[in-house]
Amino acid sequence: QVQFVESGGGLVQPGGSLRLSCAASGFTFSNYAMSWYRQAPGKERELVARIDFVGGSTYYADTVKGRFTISRENTKNTLYLQMNSLKPEDTAVYYCKAVGLDTRGQGTQVTVSS
Repeated sequence: QVQFVESGGGLVQPGGSLRLSCAASGFTFSNYAMSWYRQAPGKERELVARIDFVGGSTYYADTVKGRFTISRENTKNTLYLQMNSLKPEDTAVYYCKAVGLDTRGQGTQVTVSS
């Protein structure tokens, strides 16, 4: 079955960096565009970034543009999110999802605080 396992979250000070990973299985990873979402307590889910099948086209929410970079490694069925210049408002659970598939992972908690 389709599965996603996110990792790489943690506690980081404002201005710091984290790299999230999403290991995918149960489907042909290279056939799907992939997205990172985040959800903070009491807030709506937000699409953070999206990448096409081969990594040639990307989309970023205005809130993260210029600070976050989405990438993928199809040979490893893995999606990444490099997050730099982190701000307290980036605090949320981050999870990955394949475009067109309903399944999502448990997510990984990112907390930005001094």
